[in-house]
Amino acid sequence: MTGPWPDGSGGLAAAVDAPVLPRYGEATLADLGASLLASLGIDGAANALGLPRAERACLLVVDGMGWDLLHASREQAPFLSGLMPSGQILTAGFPATTATSLSSIGTGRPPGQHGLLGYQVRVPATGRLLNALRWDKAVDPVAWQPDATIFERAAAAGIGAYRVAQGSFQHTGLSLAAMRGADYRAANTPGALVALTAAALAAPAPGFAMVYTGDLDGTGHACGSLSPAWQFQLAHCDRLAEQLADALPPGVPLYITADHGMVDVPPERRTDADLVPDLRAGVALLGGEPRARHVYAEPGAAADVLATWQGTLGDTAWTVSREQAVDEGWFGPVDCRVADRVGDVISAARRNWAVVATAEEPRESALIGMHGSLAGTDQRIPLLTYMAS
Repeated sequence: MTGPWPDGSGGLAAAVDAPVLPRYGEATLADLGASLLASLGIDGAANALGLPRAERACLLVVDGMGWDLLHASREQAPFLSGLMPSGQILTAGFPATTATSLSSIGTGRPPGQHGLLGYQVRVPATGRLLNALRWDKAVDPVAWQPDATIFERAAAAGIGAYRVAQGSFQHTGLSLAAMRGADYRAANTPGALVALTAAALAAPAPGFAMVYTGDLDGTGHACGSLSPAWQFQLAHCDRLAEQLADALPPGVPLYITADHGMVDVPPERRTDADLVPDLRAGVALLGGEPRARHVYAEPGAAADVLATWQGTLGDTAWTVSREQAVDEGWFGPVDCRVADRVGDVISAARRNWAVVATAEEPRESALIGMHGSLAGTDQRIPLLTYMAS
């Protein structure tokens, strides 16, 4: 499968400047999490992706490996690109960012249900921003996301549920909120990822493993997703996927996906909210990240903030009110429990634009590769399948 575009480009040459709304209930990361449960025979889990019944399964998540980027770099990834013709294109969900996407997989629910709505969102009770990757010890992760994860549901059904990833991620707030309940196998090298995953799934007992690698995303942020460094790192990811495929027992499907794509943002396409006073007028908190902003207005100022952001950013972003974003399904169905976490104004960057904040967010503003938006480059991700025989 090369993609639904007339030239078979997989989305690069035929990409249009229009928002790619996530296909919740059909083909998003939330549907992948739920479909994995269904494929393992767990009652009540919807199998929107039609995954075949299996006693054991493995999911490899390659952070930052968007469909468009993988398609453009096929020569660097012969194993992965060989799976693309039979693969599917998923949409990540909004925002297309790691915390939200891993939570969608980990809960089998869209962002509007699990409530991890971005990189930085407001905690309504305190009026402070919660950074989902760094967390705040004052926020209870289980209270923030109280519903059962796919790991907890699997374990309750007598199915082994494993997470294999860097050891430092085991006890983070994000892990506890959205991926708790797994038998965690700490693996700090690619070789350890393969070995520990193969060992976890070696026994014939029912089980599944979710394997995560973040080096490709880190390389894209620091060096750019169009850089030689990214190309070399993709080749390492390709080898990791191939080794994992070879190490799995016969009959165990290996699913390979990503949490989002990425786009390089040049300096001239960065609007700096810390240098444009209008973008701070009436704003209590600037949340989200450069390509997917939650803008929290001062009381009574939401309409003015929306008009100002729309007028200032123009066609560099899709900028809408909270109500419009919810009505149009950006987050999927939004539970009333999490509605106040959504910004009064939501701004998703078009093409390769971004709204940075160099004084308040110097680290994030300095990144070369960015993601989060409704642009196709951010949203389109692969779902590739390999069956060990």
